[in-house]
Amino acid sequence: MAFRDKFRGILSIKDSPHRIALAFAVGVFIGMSPLLGIHTVLGIIAAWLFRLNKLVTIAGVYITNPWTIVPIYTFSTYVGAKCLGVSKITPMVDWSHITFSHLMNELRPLLMPFIVGTMLIGLLSSILSYIIIYRAAKRAHE
Repeated sequence: MAFRDKFRGILSIKDSPHRIALAFAVGVFIGMSPLLGIHTVLGIIAAWLFRLNKLVTIAGVYITNPWTIVPIYTFSTYVGAKCLGVSKITPMVDWSHITFSHLMNELRPLLMPFIVGTMLIGLLSSILSYIIIYRAAKRAHE
């Protein structure tokens, strides 16, 4: 099934354009959050709590997937670093003597930029996706 067919499937769900767009936007926000590894579970919980369509919410969550997560998280960390005034964002890692604890210690200064950046980019992306999906769903329901 092609992407276009899946997209049409989301838009044709028997729900209001607002609810379809809201479900997708909530999924996008969760998918871009720093809570890597529990996005799907959080999407299902959020859909259940807010009585949103689970399929549409999970489709939004899966905006981040193995092919998109590295560029999204890299860009988000960069944005978070710029917002927080962090100038050194590339850690100096001695790859010949690498240990997990040493790597975590080197990456520690990027934790707050990562959190701030993913939350900010997630918020902006969810707002933009709401607008796009709302307009598309409204057109599809006419």
